[in-house]
Amino acid sequence: MVIFQTERLRVRTLTEEDADNFYRLQGDPDVMRYIRPVKTREESDAALREVLALPEPETGGRWMIDEIATGRFAGTFAIIPVPYDPLKIQLGYAFVPECWGRGYATEVTRAGLAYIREHTTLTEIYAITETPNEASQKVLLKAGFRFLEKRMEDGKELQVFIVKR
Repeated sequence: MVIFQTERLRVRTLTEEDADNFYRLQGDPDVMRYIRPVKTREESDAALREVLALPEPETGGRWMIDEIATGRFAGTFAIIPVPYDPLKIQLGYAFVPECWGRGYATEVTRAGLAYIREHTTLTEIYAITETPNEASQKVLLKAGFRFLEKRMEDGKELQVFIVKR
């Protein structure tokens, strides 16, 4: 099922058939560098089953991104609770390396914010990056987020961004 799309990208629900592509992200050290530890295939498959077993939250979910022109898998997009404060909702994305540098992150982040405004009552949305992840910080600022604060979490310095309705 399509959640939303941009001129070049389709954001859709996850299915069991996405296991290989889900692992392409979860198992890639370059992709996961600023997100979370790399997962083995077994851990990735278990994480996918876990996501599929959960009902989609009213405020969002975890979804796949495909290129419209080619149908190829490009990455994932999520509107999920902030781990250290589950009452706050964050937006996040990850792309396979061959899709880096194409403007996809900014495109899908802007469209994701529009989706949130149209389909939820959220009054604010967060985005969190590790301090060294300057590329994502630039994406967030271009998409309309503003810097909120720095914080330490699990020994890592994070930068927190926010958009208010």
